[in-house]
Amino acid sequence: MAVDPDDVAQGTVNRLDAHTGDGIRHRAFTCLVFDTDGRILLAQRAPTKRLWDGHWDGTVASHPVEGQSQEEATEQRLEEELGISPDQYDDLRVTDKFEYKRYYPNEGVEWEVCAVLKVTLDDTSLDPDDDEIGGMLWADYDHLHENPALYRQLRLCPWFEIAMRRDFS
Repeated sequence: MAVDPDDVAQGTVNRLDAHTGDGIRHRAFTCLVFDTDGRILLAQRAPTKRLWDGHWDGTVASHPVEGQSQEEATEQRLEEELGISPDQYDDLRVTDKFEYKRYYPNEGVEWEVCAVLKVTLDDTSLDPDDDEIGGMLWADYDHLHENPALYRQLRLCPWFEIAMRRDFS
């Protein structure tokens, strides 16, 4: 969904057009998944991803389709990518929103109005989809938030780095 700077829908846009050339501003989300001990689940993007393959994300990111809320799209991606069902949490919520634009060398661009959602799992059972997830890591969020340079070798996704620097609680 193409959007203006205030996240007002401007019509549909296909994924390739949104992510090539100078890109088209569009709606996106990232969901940060926590456990009850305050750890965040980092998920490595599969090596087959066109943009930011092999980079670490926190935890899923995607785009809602027309008529779908951020929460509905997030529930769908949590289930599809990690096997996380809604009965494992009861606190999914939007905590923040920001706009950013980042180019991925020789491949494309992300130009998104990105909602940040947060969820805490009561049950941390996971069933990752290998086509989406290349690896997983539970990290102490406070340590990550206060010391992001220590995690640079993970090659963090740009939208996750932005979300992590903001106050989304």
